[in-house]
Amino acid sequence: MGFLGTINPSSWSSYFTHNHASWCKYIRYPTSISCKQPTLFTSHRFKSVKPENQLDSMHNGNDAQVLNFPGGMVKFTPDLKFMSESLEERIHCYRVLDDFGQPISNDFVQIDEEMAVKMYKDMVTLQIMDTIFYEAQRQGRLSFYVTAIGEEAINIASAAALHMDDLVFPQYREAGVLLWRGFTLQEFANQCFGNKYDNGKGRQMPIHYGSNKHNYFTVASTVATQLPHAVGAAYALKMDGRDACTITYFGDGGTSTGDFHAALNFAAVMEAPVIFFCRNNGWAISTPVADQFRSDGIVVRGQAYGVRSIRVDGNDALAVYSAVHEARKMAISECRPVLIEALTYRAGHHSTSDDSSKYRPVEEIEWWRVARDPVTRFRNWIEREGWWSAHAESELRNSIRKQVLHAIQNAEKVEKPTVREIFTDVYDVPPSNLSDQEISLRETIERHPQDYPPDCPTS
Repeated sequence: MGFLGTINPSSWSSYFTHNHASWCKYIRYPTSISCKQPTLFTSHRFKSVKPENQLDSMHNGNDAQVLNFPGGMVKFTPDLKFMSESLEERIHCYRVLDDFGQPISNDFVQIDEEMAVKMYKDMVTLQIMDTIFYEAQRQGRLSFYVTAIGEEAINIASAAALHMDDLVFPQYREAGVLLWRGFTLQEFANQCFGNKYDNGKGRQMPIHYGSNKHNYFTVASTVATQLPHAVGAAYALKMDGRDACTITYFGDGGTSTGDFHAALNFAAVMEAPVIFFCRNNGWAISTPVADQFRSDGIVVRGQAYGVRSIRVDGNDALAVYSAVHEARKMAISECRPVLIEALTYRAGHHSTSDDSSKYRPVEEIEWWRVARDPVTRFRNWIEREGWWSAHAESELRNSIRKQVLHAIQNAEKVEKPTVREIFTDVYDVPPSNLSDQEISLRETIERHPQDYPPDCPTS
């Protein structure tokens, strides 16, 4: 079988209109605006506040019940009625595959066998890499690690729907996006062990990946600071007339920061082609979403800022792929931001510094890990299509495990960056105080060698 998911070419465009009843359940957005390059802003938003329009309305008796206010016409009402703090029904969640990998609809972006198999292989690779690297940290070979267990579909499917020219601004649980783009297992290991082949020259914590080659901006631990950066970069792409967008990933906890709100408003007003991808996995470390906000998740916040939004099943690879694929088209062709809220679950600990069993029932974690595993669900689908088998599964898992172990063994043997690298890449000519610090550090290492790693070169 070649392509899966018969889809009407016009169906997705009709989905993203106010007249399509079923998608009104999933999505919240303003009236569609066409992006005409090189115009940087659409002017229709401000038509009603032009002086001539204001003067005309003063002499028009039919407008007595309408206020011509910045942003558009506002109708008056005699009813003293407050808006409800919540909708009568929660925003629906778009999905394609049920928990057993059975399609419940043919309305999704079609993918062929080659794409589907690559997506599955990368999901398995991410899962195995996370398991082995996590074990390596527990053995004391790594100082820190973060897994994406339970969120493999979000990582791989979203990456598959993007183009290599699109700029990625990650949080710290999106190693799969970098994997999809060609970052090798050896490069992952080099970064986690901070050896001389690490792109960051050992200056970052493990899992703080970055790659200029793959348009993947370096991870920062500071929560949600990448969101305004993504908006600014998207606006730059727009001004340059580039056929590309940016995407930024963040968790539900990130939406509790000021940067989230500033970024959404900034993107909406500047009409920047950026995709905001929220991994709502229910927990900001040990803080549940119930203690973070009272709104219906994250998706409803998009409409408040004038951002087109959709909620998807984050454990359904086809739903994630379809949503990001269409969001990218809208972001670029219409010059608009798009917000995607993916409902998922962090089936692992927040990091190796966390024990989530202290604040979550173990039974709950295991249910999500087994019953709603996104990797198993996608495997069921490709097996049903005749694209995968038990033999292929066994071969893949054995091969990936060997590759990951080999990468770790190699990375451990490589020497660390020299002390000199701590002081490079910021100033063209280092200032005197920085040079003094380098001299002081070297002298300290010579006096107290027992306090420093023996494999840390000083020259």
